[in-house]
Amino acid sequence: MKTRAIGLAILAALFLFAGYAVFFIAPDEATMHAIQRIFYFHASSGWAAIEASGIVFIANILYLVKRQPKWDWLAVSAAEVSLAFWSVMLVTGPIWAHPVWGIWWAWDWRLTLTLILWVLYVAYLILRTLIADFERRAAASAIFGIFIFLGVPLDYLSIRIWRTQHPQPVIFGGQNSGLEPTMLKVFLFCGFLMSVFMVFLVAQRYRVESVRYRTEELKLAADEQEELRSSARGSAQSHSVALKK
Repeated sequence: MKTRAIGLAILAALFLFAGYAVFFIAPDEATMHAIQRIFYFHASSGWAAIEASGIVFIANILYLVKRQPKWDWLAVSAAEVSLAFWSVMLVTGPIWAHPVWGIWWAWDWRLTLTLILWVLYVAYLILRTLIADFERRAAASAIFGIFIFLGVPLDYLSIRIWRTQHPQPVIFGGQNSGLEPTMLKVFLFCGFLMSVFMVFLVAQRYRVESVRYRTEELKLAADEQEELRSSARGSAQSHSVALKK
């Protein structure tokens, strides 16, 4: 508990510094000015969403190969965290788009694919609530989770493959792309911080899932014991009635 509290305190301090860096250290963008600063949180949340989705993908494969519950715990934990970061992207994107584009939303490839991924991860989590048996639930969601991830690289590459209204990549974007050096340092710090935050959230969610699984196991064992006791009492009563006769 003490270690977790220290970790939260460090993360809070880093987020405060990130906010200060975004608003007071990074220089003003010449065209978009203040609204451009949302980029540091929007894009870094996208990094974290992709990384968390990658964890879901790997954990799902490992579950199908090894059939160990811990990989299912990791998959669902990362899926929930990934959904949270995809949600941040979908919220911060329109906040930037409205003053820059004049509209809240455009059905271009990047935005549409991101929305589809968000819907699919919601469906992934809903699917898990519809199957009571653990092994069937874990296997079905693992297969679906692997399928979902196929859209992640396509979403990432969409602005490189197609002409979209979404801005072109500024990192590894080719000729005339890139960020001013101070902007780049602030962005990389925000990206690193979001990745650390993502790992922290997945680890905490994993602890909850492991406790839930063990609680379900204990409940099932208790139910089986109660059934055995009920069956034994029924047999004893039947035997007693037979002796009386």
